[in-house]
Amino acid sequence: MSPDINPLDPGAPLDPLPGHSSRGRLERVLRRGEFAVTAELNPPDSANPEDVYERAAIFDGWVDGINAVDASGANCHMSSVGICALLTRMGYSPIMQIACRDKNRIAIQGDVLGASAMGVQNIMCLTGDGVQAGDQPGAKPVFDLDCMSLLETVRIMRDNSKFLSGRKLTTPPQVFLGAAINPFAPPYDFRPYRLAKKIEAGAQFVQSQYCFDVPMFREYMKKVRDLGLHEKCFILVGVGPMASAKTARWIRSNVPGIHIPDSIVTRLEGAQDQKKEGKQLCIDIINEVKEIEGVSGVHVMAYRQEEYVAEIVHESGVLKGRRPWKREATPAETLVAERLDHLREGIEENQQQMAEAAAHHPH
Repeated sequence: MSPDINPLDPGAPLDPLPGHSSRGRLERVLRRGEFAVTAELNPPDSANPEDVYERAAIFDGWVDGINAVDASGANCHMSSVGICALLTRMGYSPIMQIACRDKNRIAIQGDVLGASAMGVQNIMCLTGDGVQAGDQPGAKPVFDLDCMSLLETVRIMRDNSKFLSGRKLTTPPQVFLGAAINPFAPPYDFRPYRLAKKIEAGAQFVQSQYCFDVPMFREYMKKVRDLGLHEKCFILVGVGPMASAKTARWIRSNVPGIHIPDSIVTRLEGAQDQKKEGKQLCIDIINEVKEIEGVSGVHVMAYRQEEYVAEIVHESGVLKGRRPWKREATPAETLVAERLDHLREGIEENQQQMAEAAAHHPH
């Protein structure tokens, strides 16, 4: 059996290992030196849990963690806490994003405890987009904390077993802490030093913004290595398929922080099937960045193209034959399902018998 599966319950947390902060699969894969793959789940505008499960099932057997986003772009969707509750119930390994825009430190600390109690092993700390970026700009922003102070807050809860107030925790959260990086936004020279600050605050892994400029990212990683940061933190590069040249131009003009070189737009424009070329472009970028020293994995963001994630991971060959956890029914669940079927059949038989008896004994 895989070392990343609990022998008693495939969906349950793993036994703790020395030096590990969590009992999750993602941390184990990274600390073993294997190339990790995470993906982003597009949150539904729905209260139907099946909408989450259908989207998560696409990633089965291909990723080591699934990001549950927290109202990204300042637009409201199902909450990251709700998505994590559903995913952990089924044994998935969510990465719960927490943005500081909508909650103060009291609410956030409570969410961290609740998430850990549900089985969430990974937490991603974000400042969050301003409310003016979303479709409800009249909302009141909070920003009691930012990504740095949020990292420190969760680290203190985990390592010191106490709230920010100093009050003791009886059981601290066991979580693997992450943050976001953007090597493609100015000031470029400052970006490696900002990563250093996040590591000092508590970040153990980071996921980058979309990478479409590999030479620029390669230069960033050179500075990261010069500072020795690649030995203190696991770096996952953000990648994703681009649907068309038109989409690339729109993103470049309207989404701050995403850098798309002219060469990418030109390549897409010259393709007969731009969507197919966008997928191949993503695979090519993965194959380039995986060779960069200090890169520990990729974070696949396939917005409204989630069906391509398995193909992208498979065709890139980054897993090297390794098979991440896949959702499968446990023996206990199979027995329960069979028992319920028997009960339903029995009820139907009893109801038929009662109906026949009533027909033969009219009042």
